Amino acid sequence: MRQGRLLSSRCCLLIQSFIRTMRRLFSSAVNRFFLHVLSQNMSSDVTLNSKLLKKMVVGLGNYGMSGTRHSVGMAALDELAARLGTADQWQTDKKVCGRVTFSEVAGIQLVLLKPKLLMNINGVSVARAAEKFHINPEDIYLVHDEIDKPFGKLTMKNGGSARGHNGVRSCVSCLGTDVMRRLRIGIGRPTGKISVESHVLSSFSKEEQKILAEVLQQSTELLLKYVTEDSGLQTSKIPQEGTVSVKA
Repeated sequence: MRQGRLLSSRCCLLIQSFIRTMRRLFSSAVNRFFLHVLSQNMSSDVTLNSKLLKKMVVGLGNYGMSGTRHSVGMAALDELAARLGTADQWQTDKKVCGRVTFSEVAGIQLVLLKPKLLMNINGVSVARAAEKFHINPEDIYLVHDEIDKPFGKLTMKNGGSARGHNGVRSCVSCLGTDVMRRLRIGIGRPTGKISVESHVLSSFSKEEQKILAEVLQQSTELLLKYVTEDSGLQTSKIPQEGTVSVKA
């Protein structure tokens, strides 16, 4: 009886592992398909200052689902655009399947991008924009939600694995590298019987909304410091995280 339970448990683990692997393979195939389709007719109709270093900040999320936890990266990008004075200059770029706006800060040509694709294929938009505007992966900053951080916690991550985030995984797949820096905005884990999917696709609670503005402001501060001061060699001088106090 005991051996039978052990065997059953092992079978369940193998099946779960197989399903996760198949999902990753399917997601990778979908990303490659859309990347190929959009690679046609990539002539640029935007001229950037070729004398300036170019960097790109991307707000990951599901476009059109503003106010949800999963799209907090896009909310942070709206805050950044407002800070840079380009909030009214967003334009749709069909060639990259996204909304873009541009700014110059501290001698850097900054491209802000909000993909108009589902989170799981955000990387297609990011890769197309990187190619169109000639931006290296190491000069791309991804802003996204982080379920393993409590709400109000902000952390910078210098590349590495996607750690289960589908939007980041899509970017890694489409760009062919995981060197992109990331600003992770904590949204916390669900409580009770709420599923992870329902949690990330739901709106912030009324209590969370009261301090969300401060979270986004701190996100902007951290991003600007990182983008303008990061030399790729002296990251220890740059704040790696921030926290907004949340009352219980």
